[in-house]
Amino acid sequence: MSPVHRPLEGKVAIVTGGASGIGRAAATRFLDEGARVVVGDLNQANGDQLLEEAEERGVAADLRFRRGDVTDEEYVEGLIAFATAELGPLDVIFCNAGARGAVGPIDRIALDDWRWTMDLLCGSVFLGTKHAARAMRAAGKGGSIICTASLAGSRGGYGPVPYTTAKAGVLGFVRAVSPELAADRIRINAISPGAITTPLNVGDRRLEDHEALWDEAQPWPEHGRPEDIASLAVFLASEDSRFITGADMVVDGGLSHTTDFGERFGTEAAPPGVAGLSVGNTGAAQSFIRRGG
Repeated sequence: MSPVHRPLEGKVAIVTGGASGIGRAAATRFLDEGARVVVGDLNQANGDQLLEEAEERGVAADLRFRRGDVTDEEYVEGLIAFATAELGPLDVIFCNAGARGAVGPIDRIALDDWRWTMDLLCGSVFLGTKHAARAMRAAGKGGSIICTASLAGSRGGYGPVPYTTAKAGVLGFVRAVSPELAADRIRINAISPGAITTPLNVGDRRLEDHEALWDEAQPWPEHGRPEDIASLAVFLASEDSRFITGADMVVDGGLSHTTDFGERFGTEAAPPGVAGLSVGNTGAAQSFIRRGG
């Protein structure tokens, strides 16, 4: 019997925001496909749970967790150095960490909340790419950089204004930097998820209400799952995608081809007249901090 082909066999990968949602699904799938994985995340409790699950599945030797903030350059640089020291030369980084960020009417959003959103959603992609590219160039064998974007980045009406702006920045960054990295056989691509059922997307809504929204708005009859994004991330991390760089890969069940999603969902993602900061699944005491303006 021929051995089972695992497309990431022997590769070393980093997944930021890898302790929950899309990142967790990707980290788990990378391990299943033969990679050795370092997960970076701010949520220690979720990281500990991920390590426990890896122990139960018999893959703990191939997984590491390092808590930290992906907007901190010292942390990102250290995360890549840690992965290299623990597991070997870096082949893949999935820059996935994120949260909804600043929400509310544009004339009520605090500047600090705007900056926090940009640093997390766009700045962290720059930092991950900067230091991963250095490590990959030093190793001399190329690599793959994968960035989580969003439908919001290419079309209005799919998220709050700061989130939309930051994700548009991710798409522009991927397109702009791809020629620079190509000579070293380093690919960089974006994944733009649609309605994926994750703690971040469900937010403060009941799961039933969240799913009912997509049942009405999305053409595909099944709900998007983190595993749907993880499957594409495996492809982009593998040599099967060796000729793809600078691309935006949309995974949305046809949602981007509807015409009225913005009218159904809106862009403020907060109660009318309220502005604030949604910090997502970071382990903070509150996932939504109300602010007056």
